[in-house]
Amino acid sequence: MMWREINFDGIVGPTHNYAGLSYGNVASAKNEGMIANPREGVLQGLQKAQHLRNLGMTQGVLPPHDRPHLRTLRSLGFTGSDADMLTAAWTSSPALVRNLMSSATMWTANAATLSPSPDTPDGRTHFTPANLAAMYHRSIEHETTGKILQTYFPEGDHFAHHPALPGGVHMGDEGAANHNRFCTDYGDAGVALYVYGRSAFDVAKDLTFPGRQTLEASEAIARQHGLPSNRTIFVRQNPAAINAGAFHNDVVAVSNKNVFFYHEDAFEDPAALQKMLQEAGPEIDFEFVEVPAAKVPLCDAVSSYLFNSQLISVPGEDKMRLILPVEVSETASTKAYVDEMLASNGPIGAADYLDVRQSMRNGGGPACLRLRVAVSDEQRSAMGGNAVLDDALMARLQGWATTHYRDRVAMDDLGDPKLMEECFAALDELTQILQLGSIYDFQQ
Repeated sequence: MMWREINFDGIVGPTHNYAGLSYGNVASAKNEGMIANPREGVLQGLQKAQHLRNLGMTQGVLPPHDRPHLRTLRSLGFTGSDADMLTAAWTSSPALVRNLMSSATMWTANAATLSPSPDTPDGRTHFTPANLAAMYHRSIEHETTGKILQTYFPEGDHFAHHPALPGGVHMGDEGAANHNRFCTDYGDAGVALYVYGRSAFDVAKDLTFPGRQTLEASEAIARQHGLPSNRTIFVRQNPAAINAGAFHNDVVAVSNKNVFFYHEDAFEDPAALQKMLQEAGPEIDFEFVEVPAAKVPLCDAVSSYLFNSQLISVPGEDKMRLILPVEVSETASTKAYVDEMLASNGPIGAADYLDVRQSMRNGGGPACLRLRVAVSDEQRSAMGGNAVLDDALMARLQGWATTHYRDRVAMDDLGDPKLMEECFAALDELTQILQLGSIYDFQQ
């Protein structure tokens, strides 16, 4: 049976903006208040997906969510027509509207955590949408995310779905951005590595920025999915990395199959972690690519997003390939390190630099924009919707985005009912293109 990894990229939403909502995300704070270009952002994201398709990868998409989130406005006591509610909310609390207009769903590495069927006792792939409780603008996402995932991966013989974890910030779960899976090949049994920032019930006095993922949340997801304890590892991210702006582990580490590419300061004791991984998966020929701080300072790793890259196995290529943001090539230390690494005859043999600047200015690189799903041919046939890209779907999405998206969104635009109407019209059409059915119910 053939197995493949599908990268599901988030489609940048029509309300893409720079509101600076994500405390602990250095790029988000730095660019707060800038004018955003949603049309450029969505086309950059689709071009990244097309680049992977051109390499021979299977590529899917996940849609943006309905914004503004009218159901939240109603739950907070706003009444009247959609336009009346938005106008009243903007008048009384522009900060609330900025949160409910967020396009952060584009970063689908935070959409969910999944365990492929070779790792689970019932032989199904398990999904848990992330509650994203640490940030208000993201905590409203999980219900819609769960519905989308259930449409693409129908509950049954092949796929199983769990609700987002209850418990608020104590059970804060940030999805696949803090999860790595190691294996010899995608269809083989894997080792799951969950990375957390803090314990739910202890005060993390060594953190300046919040540790969004808790140990207890990670443990709960592993229990939901039935993962064997001897193949599951929980390790804390280095507080120094979080305090430097690595709000998720995928800012300082990325893996693929048997290769782990990470910064020296990503974990407090990398040697101990290497030993734990080797003991949990003795059949896996691990290759560790540890980047020394002496060559790439932690601040350069965070600002360039060297590790917020995609590490992929391209069909027909013996070595793995990195998909990097162009900012890595513009930062002296990271560019020098990548050049040295490619010349070293190690497990990573190629690097592609892509322009996703609209996303990067909000603190999201290539890895943030995708959710990885390993599937067999049989599971691929059981999928629903119309999420996997081909030439026709790509052309249709590019035309859809060019038609519906603005090339300029400023902070004051977020309170404009006309922008709201444009967004809903775009999503009405997109649900038909992606065969999502009644995922969005704007008026309820």
